[in-house]
Amino acid sequence: MEGDSSDHTLQSERGDEDEQREKPCNDSEHEKDENQAPGGTSHDEEKNSPESPLLPVGFFDPSLKDVRKEVAMKWALTVLILFCFILCVLSLYWAVLFHVPQNLSALTVAVVSFDGRVSPFEGTTPLIGEIVERLAREQAALPAYALGYIVEPPEKYGGDPLAVRQAVYDEHVWAAIIVNSNATALLRRAVAIGNSSYSPRGAGQIIVNSARDETTYANYITPQLFEFAINAVSMFGEQWIKNVLSNTSLDVATYSRAPQALNPAIGFSLFDLRPFTPAQATPAVTIGLIYLIIIAFFSFSFFLPVYTKFLIPKGHAPLHFWALVLFRLFMTTAAYLLMSLAYSLVSLAFLIPFSNDYPHNDTTMAKDPDAYGHATFVVYWMLNWVGMYALGLASENVTMIIGQPWTAL
Repeated sequence: MEGDSSDHTLQSERGDEDEQREKPCNDSEHEKDENQAPGGTSHDEEKNSPESPLLPVGFFDPSLKDVRKEVAMKWALTVLILFCFILCVLSLYWAVLFHVPQNLSALTVAVVSFDGRVSPFEGTTPLIGEIVERLAREQAALPAYALGYIVEPPEKYGGDPLAVRQAVYDEHVWAAIIVNSNATALLRRAVAIGNSSYSPRGAGQIIVNSARDETTYANYITPQLFEFAINAVSMFGEQWIKNVLSNTSLDVATYSRAPQALNPAIGFSLFDLRPFTPAQATPAVTIGLIYLIIIAFFSFSFFLPVYTKFLIPKGHAPLHFWALVLFRLFMTTAAYLLMSLAYSLVSLAFLIPFSNDYPHNDTTMAKDPDAYGHATFVVYWMLNWVGMYALGLASENVTMIIGQPWTAL
């Protein structure tokens, strides 16, 4: 009995030990089942546990539900802001050109007739001057697609055609149409005596200054001035032929020696006080300025990682913020000064003249003159530097105030 009792006790103890061994095992398996994510394994969860790096998951994984919602909201907000920016800001360029036909009248053209009004040609009936003035008034009355023709008396310019040229050079008007004081007198004399050397182009002058704005002159002013000259010649020709043929005091054999005095009879000489040359100067005032803006806009992003090293305490104390601002201001000024020099040297390398200081005056045609002599290049450099600094400094300020990504706007 005692032996059976001891055997039974021993078996009970062994059974208890086996149950204790199985219980931790079952508890461990139960924990694995609870921690296992849908669609995954306990092995994956061990890898994605806080103690180990997270593994990539699919886009529609339940754990990314909140992230997807946040990304969608921010994406929609960003697109909305850019959408409004395009419509409200970028559309300004279209708006500028939308009313060009109606705004052409802002390009004023002075029409001054000295015909028969200046000694010694006073008393001559100004046939040419009257036609030109009448045509100018008709053009000025048009609601659109016409330059701003202004008929002005010669007394305003002291009876001096050179004063009209000076007004064009000083940018008081965009162009001028002058009828010379002897226009009608010379034409009548050419018909009367058969002057074969008579030049119809001596009747009038068209004065422009295309270097003021080459694009505006090429697109709007010069084409309309040529059209004006053609219309004036046509209108006067019809009237002039009738007068000559009806005048019995004129000898056909005489005026036949000067056929140009009958047709076209009159014309206009074009004087461009400052032609826009050379051709390689075009980038300096058009596309090149866009390059200058791009450099100024993106350069701050190149320097930003350099400047932020003063704020990151890696083996050194961080710099005061006000000190960083002053440092960035100084370094930005120096950087734009050097980059604008490089940009200016490109124009110099392609032989844009910066040292033509030959004698000239405002009322004569001059080819590639420089307003500041040998200092013209320095002035050009400083203008480019100020242009870069104006945009670049604004970009620096926006970067420090609102940060990315709004600096792109």
